[in-house]
Amino acid sequence: MIKRVQAWLSRKDRQEEQPVEISPDNIPRHVAVIMDGNGRWAKRRGLPRIVGHQNGMKAVKRATIAANDLGVEFLTMYAFSTENWKRPKDEVDFLMRLPVEFLALELDELIEKNVQVRVMGDSNALPNHTRKAMEEAVERTKHNTGLILNFALNYGSRKEIEDCMRELGNDIKAGRLSPEEITSELIDSRLLSGGLPDPDLLIRTSGEMRLSNFMLWQIAYSELWFTDVYWPEFDKSHLLQAVAEYQRRTRRYGGLK
Repeated sequence: MIKRVQAWLSRKDRQEEQPVEISPDNIPRHVAVIMDGNGRWAKRRGLPRIVGHQNGMKAVKRATIAANDLGVEFLTMYAFSTENWKRPKDEVDFLMRLPVEFLALELDELIEKNVQVRVMGDSNALPNHTRKAMEEAVERTKHNTGLILNFALNYGSRKEIEDCMRELGNDIKAGRLSPEEITSELIDSRLLSGGLPDPDLLIRTSGEMRLSNFMLWQIAYSELWFTDVYWPEFDKSHLLQAVAEYQRRTRRYGGLK
């Protein structure tokens, strides 16, 4: 059964309203998002970059609610990479306050919507206020059974894989594991995303077409969708457009159908 959804397509002028057809039988279980373009969105409006990040936070809420309404089970948001520490200190400090502000404003509503919050990344390097806010969100939502909202915070895929290989090497050295026992499934379980299925759909905003060290192992067979829309402008219509494109594709995983 096809559910016909009216949505604004992500054209630059966004003047024409067009229908988007979504099948409820083929919703991606796991959607991963590289949220990009906050700074450029602000610059085009003559605003400080931090205003772009503030509006990007609002887009996180919109995307979460839209994904939850659509029936997505897992939503992973690339919030802060291991490379983002290279940015100016005042911007990094502001970005580290955003999770605190976001959760203070939105956590109660997320709980009402049965959303479970998770975090993957190196939490040891985070400021205390950021880490405590995330830990509180994880604790307060751990029994929720709805959408899993997974924040990739101080996350880098190469470091994740490096740490996983080091852990496996130590297990081999200690005699707890033999090389023959190493499988894709074992590696999956040792990654920071262990317990989550691989993303079915990866979305990147702002017109950039690269992966930026994000879930490199996990997205081996993900469908990729890129849009010129800056992240602060991202809304339900863009998610619907991405899912509609996902449903038009045939996933073969290297085989034939």
